[in-house]
Amino acid sequence: MALIKSVRGIEPKFGKDCFLAENATVVGEVTMGNNCSVWFNAVVRGDVHSITIGDNTNIQDGAVIHCTFKTAKTVIGNNVSIAHNAIVHGCTIHDNVLIGMGAIVMDHAVVHSGSIIAAGAVVLENTIVEPNCIYAGAPAKKIKEVGENRKDVFERTAKNYVMYSKWFEE
Repeated sequence: MALIKSVRGIEPKFGKDCFLAENATVVGEVTMGNNCSVWFNAVVRGDVHSITIGDNTNIQDGAVIHCTFKTAKTVIGNNVSIAHNAIVHGCTIHDNVLIGMGAIVMDHAVVHSGSIIAAGAVVLENTIVEPNCIYAGAPAKKIKEVGENRKDVFERTAKNYVMYSKWFEE
């Protein structure tokens, strides 16, 4: 069973049909929507500020979601995929976004809908990621717009992770 822990008397809240891997950790002021998943060794740590996560969002293996004390909460929208070993910290991620493997999104950054943060990218503090764009590099910069042939990746990946989580039901 996942480690679910209250902090300062505040317990995480979960929507319907959420999957938490046995070694996932969710603590403190975390509110998660429906059909979300937190995978193996992932940490969602709402101990110093709030974390709000929309519906159909997946936080994959080894990812860390955190915030900054009193200054930077984390808000994650619907149909967001946060890939393996990514760090999402004190920022806003709008709906239909893919955060690539090992990417880092820092405090007060805003990632608008329909965008992809490439694997290994570093989105610096206060960066505004334009809608429907791909950002890559360190520091992350816009490299191109998301093509029409890639726009299904957000919903498809979100739906796949809802399906994968059902494989682990006992």
